[in-house]
Amino acid sequence: MTILGIESSCDETSAAVLRDGTLLSNIISSQLFHTDFGGVVPELASRAHLRAIVPIIQAALDDAGVTIEDVDAVAATQGPGLIGSLLVGLNTGKAIAAARGLPFIGVNHVEAHLYSAFLGEEKPDFPYLALAVSGGHTLLVLVHDTERLTLLGGTIDDAAGEAFDKVAKMLGLGFPGGPLIDALAQEGNAAAIAFPRPLLDEEGYRFSFSGLKTSVLYHLRRRAVDGILRLTDAELRDICASFQQAVVDILVGKMLRAAAEFGIRDLAVAGGVSANAGLGKALRARAGAIGKRVFIPPPVYSTDNAAMIALLASFRLSRARKQPQAPAFARLAGTLFHETP
Repeated sequence: MTILGIESSCDETSAAVLRDGTLLSNIISSQLFHTDFGGVVPELASRAHLRAIVPIIQAALDDAGVTIEDVDAVAATQGPGLIGSLLVGLNTGKAIAAARGLPFIGVNHVEAHLYSAFLGEEKPDFPYLALAVSGGHTLLVLVHDTERLTLLGGTIDDAAGEAFDKVAKMLGLGFPGGPLIDALAQEGNAAAIAFPRPLLDEEGYRFSFSGLKTSVLYHLRRRAVDGILRLTDAELRDICASFQQAVVDILVGKMLRAAAEFGIRDLAVAGGVSANAGLGKALRARAGAIGKRVFIPPPVYSTDNAAMIALLASFRLSRARKQPQAPAFARLAGTLFHETP
């Protein structure tokens, strides 16, 4: 079974080819021009996808050493994401499938992130705990198997990635903010500023980063003189380190508490923020000390990519072969999580 996967939910155009569980190619084109605007411009993103989608698909086929005639099924991201961007990849995938009479699988972007740990060399065992931390999403999910998920909690306001971007903008660092703050934080004092850890000690697994972001803003206002903020390099690094440590403490603290409550050994982190060095280091240290295993996919599979789309589609097709009567291809964004505790 050879699957062509397509991803175009935001500002990356990606195509991948997966054959019998083995990834043959994964091509990604990133829209770097959004940095000039301090964030993703939806209309410009969709136009860039239109220009890139066919060449990227062809590049993925060429890199895999296959042709379109070798493809047995097509999968594409159907949500969540920017509607204009989604339509480009979704309609392209549907057109290819319709023209060739192939099965089409619409894949939920966040759900695909939850299984992206299987793209690494080492893979978690079911059930495992997955933390999805991308630009607009922060979710803690219990992954029972390839079909059943339990949503434990999510953000009630800003996602972690959004908080990184907004704090970076306050500091004049640029976009995207996560990698920039992470780099500066490595040289700063994480204990320099006592930023809050919202909801860390609350029962349950809700997340909130809006208050933390606002506390950084108030700190900067207090540092300003006559409305002008001047920071030394050392102060900038300390602010980044202290802010990042607060985010890391919240994410790791809630994840380890959930692992203890549900008796889970394997922990997976996915999404763009999973590439954060501070998060990975803290989770591995604290989880390893209590006998937990941590799985973080390589950076190329942490951001938006078609490999995870093709992978989740392969799970759906495998289930359809075993249970022909099951609705294998109907996976709407609104039905992502089948249970709540």
